Amino acid sequence: QVQLIESGGGSVQAGDSLRLSCVASGRPFSKFGMGWFRQAPGKEREFVAAITGSGLSTYYDDSVKGRFTISRDNYKNTVVLQMNSLKPEDTAIYYCAGGSSFAWSTVRDNYPYWGQGTQVTVSS
Repeated sequence: QVQLIESGGGSVQAGDSLRLSCVASGRPFSKFGMGWFRQAPGKEREFVAAITGSGLSTYYDDSVKGRFTISRDNYKNTVVLQMNSLKPEDTAIYYCAGGSSFAWSTVRDNYPYWGQGTQVTVSS
């Protein structure tokens, strides 16, 4: 049984930083890409960032490029989203997602496993 458990959300001011972590269990972690998605109130869940199983390739949505960094530690079965220069429009529930292949993907349907979500609130 695959489990993804997120932590690190919170309430911050614009310009601050937050670090989200996701610990995975239940399958060989390094064999699968991982992603982060977010969902703001009244909006669809959207792609934020993704990383391949090896961690050597990453991809970001344009809205977070240059501010967010995704990384992974395959020894600790952990994927991290470092969020800097946060903006009020980054406010959302952030979800860790486990992919169905080694590659990264921006497509929700390519992620069969999801965490419970962690709230990030950025005030101006």
